[in-house]
Amino acid sequence: MENAKTPNPILDPLKFRAAVFDNIGSEDAGFSNYSYWRSTLRTFFRNKMVLLLVALVLALIVMSLVYPLVSDVDPNKVSLMPLEWNLRPSAEHWFGTDALGRDIWTRAWYGVRNSFALAFCIALSDVGIGMIAGALWGYNKKLDPFMIELYNIMTNIPSTVYLVLLAYIMNTSYLTLFISMASRGWIVEARFFRNRILSLRDNEYNIASKCLGTPVWRIATRNIIPHIISLIIMEAALCIPYSIGSEVFMGFVGVGMPVEAITLGNIVNQGRASFTLHPYQMLLPTIILCIITVAFYVIGNKFADASDPRNHV
Repeated sequence: MENAKTPNPILDPLKFRAAVFDNIGSEDAGFSNYSYWRSTLRTFFRNKMVLLLVALVLALIVMSLVYPLVSDVDPNKVSLMPLEWNLRPSAEHWFGTDALGRDIWTRAWYGVRNSFALAFCIALSDVGIGMIAGALWGYNKKLDPFMIELYNIMTNIPSTVYLVLLAYIMNTSYLTLFISMASRGWIVEARFFRNRILSLRDNEYNIASKCLGTPVWRIATRNIIPHIISLIIMEAALCIPYSIGSEVFMGFVGVGMPVEAITLGNIVNQGRASFTLHPYQMLLPTIILCIITVAFYVIGNKFADASDPRNHV
């Protein structure tokens, strides 16, 4: 049986007509109101836990800055009355007093302020220097042999030994702690950024810039670093709790800040000495330390997820 051929339909000339080429209309291009940072922040703050942690961290920072200004309690005031030593938490002393009668509540907020200031300086130094060094390292192939050897030498030395040796060589102070951590942290950050930048190095616009004679530092700061801003923010957020934790650890091994310095590390270390009889002297400042560490860790990781374009809507 032969297949019946369907006749071609007759087009109605009143309904169909040839399109007229428009020179102006052909130049119009579609556009979108998409914003990378708006989408990143919308994805980031969509998580209720992130909102809670961000609000908690901001409250801690504001409290640590405001309380020392409005409080008339001297955090270093030693009481000569034995009855005021090792007092338990009460309405008068919310965190109790230590073995010298000093108010732990007041000392805790001074310690949070000082520890935050030190941590922010270290994070700024590590991420700032590491970002620039990593951009140059990842873009300039000639730096690979030297930077890889420098990275291997500095990272093969145990961090504990490195920090303790510098603390013994230099007098314990804020500057000593800053130098000991910042002098080592930047190379780790540089390796991290270098690995991310390798994927951007051979893009066409970077090759064109190099052919036009653009300096390497300008290509790194204008063409490469803006593409890793989200990674910079994430690394800074993770560097802050690491710095505070290192300061606490240095206090535990006895080579941290001077005894008269008010930091979270010193407060926790002093509370450890009387933990058996008065556990609140160590536990309450440790709770603040744990909140800061966990909050910044979660915030940094959630921001890294939110900055991934694949998670944007």
